[in-house]
Amino acid sequence: MNGDPRMSARARAAVGASSAEVLVSAASAWELAVKVRLGKLPEASRLTHRLAESIAEQGFQRLPISLEHGRLGGLLPGAHRDPFDRVLAAQSLLDDLVLVTNDAAFSSFGVKTLW
Repeated sequence: MNGDPRMSARARAAVGASSAEVLVSAASAWELAVKVRLGKLPEASRLTHRLAESIAEQGFQRLPISLEHGRLGGLLPGAHRDPFDRVLAAQSLLDDLVLVTNDAAFSSFGVKTLW
């Protein structure tokens, strides 16, 4: 959403395609806000405070966290402990979504990723 140059050209092209349906998880919003609050991502403060508007301006859609997402996120096997990642993995699996990430930890959950 902020044009981070670290995003791969392949992921940027997929997200930027006019036919792409891009979903932004409530888990990503939560994690972003936590990192801003803790001072770990101060450059994202403005984005965090107008996240809904930014998502709409980009033509992206919101992806809420359902009871099933939470249940599966908690039950997924493996040692990966990050609750945000576990919910993102559950959303990807339950809703048959491709997750845009360079985090190799998602492969242990069997999530389809793009980077």
